[in-house]
Amino acid sequence: MKHPFLTDDHEIFRKSLRKFLEKEAAPFYEKWEEDRLIPRSFWRKMGEQGFLCPDTDEKYGGSGVDWGFSAVINEELERVGSGLVGVGLHSDIVVPYIVSYGTEEQKQRWLPSCVTGEIITAIAMTEPGTGSDLANIKTTARLEGDHYVLNGQKTFITNGIQSDLVVVACKTDPNANPKHKGVSLIVVERDAPGFSRGRKLNKVGLHCQDTAELIFEDCRVPKENLLGEEGKGFTYLMEKLQQERLLVAIAAQAAAEEMFRMTLEYVKSREAFGRPVGQFQNTQFKMAEMATDIEMGRAFLDSLIAEHLAGENIVTKVSMAKWKLTDAARKIATECMQLHGGYGYMEEYEIARRYRDIPVASIYAGTNEIMKVIIAKNLGL
Repeated sequence: MKHPFLTDDHEIFRKSLRKFLEKEAAPFYEKWEEDRLIPRSFWRKMGEQGFLCPDTDEKYGGSGVDWGFSAVINEELERVGSGLVGVGLHSDIVVPYIVSYGTEEQKQRWLPSCVTGEIITAIAMTEPGTGSDLANIKTTARLEGDHYVLNGQKTFITNGIQSDLVVVACKTDPNANPKHKGVSLIVVERDAPGFSRGRKLNKVGLHCQDTAELIFEDCRVPKENLLGEEGKGFTYLMEKLQQERLLVAIAAQAAAEEMFRMTLEYVKSREAFGRPVGQFQNTQFKMAEMATDIEMGRAFLDSLIAEHLAGENIVTKVSMAKWKLTDAARKIATECMQLHGGYGYMEEYEIARRYRDIPVASIYAGTNEIMKVIIAKNLGL
């Protein structure tokens, strides 16, 4: 049966990428986890090979290919480790804001270096007192002459420590009614006066992924760094969250498949009471249940990616996928750790890391509770 979106070109690309990651990422991943950081040299190697922002137009240094190549990249990165999530955020969440809403001057200035990995990007939405309720963010940007002056604090920012370019959601009109019409997006560059980084946050999992607090104290940014139109920021965020949530679903599915693969190998080789653990009926039932959930998740996800590639509105379905696939991955992590027995609780077994890494997928990019709210709303409830 014909695959919903993968072609021979995608599969050739996957083999090339997998070979690259086996050489440049997998052997060093545990060291990156210990260092709590992925080196910039890896980003540049990704860029050199064309593995960053592949759908960006060729005139800005990209390959101009369809988004199916990005889906492949994000699957393969997840198979190495969830801590590589910042690469997908750069290529498929932040850069698309510049592509869609940036001026030609902004695109020429920033995109080529985003493609090469010389510029690492981040997006700053969440604040210490504001998560999913983006209309009520407190960070402000006041226009003074040729500059915006930003004041506020952001937290849980992926790529927060290493980022050179941060798309900041802020209030350019704090008195707007309704509130969301006061939100704008402003791009803050690394050396902007008044911009500093707080703590590199110590997370339960995703240890090699740098997550930080960002602080803006009378931070002066040229008015030319406004992304799109003033007051349209909330609309832009809502338009782009569809792809962000699809990325989370892709990672959750790939993680589930990887956890199942390593557990299947383990239960076939690990013996108890004189026979492989996989010969016990309880193990067989658990593996059968997980295999079925994974197959159903994969079928739904691939059809969803195909619809996204076709430019269809998938807000409701992507909310379903983000909720269901991250929830399934979390349950599969628990089952797989249990089937590993005591070894599953040991750091030298990868399932322990996966067990730590996967729960946050049901929290970021909009909590799963918010996903259910969206689904219900779109059902007319």
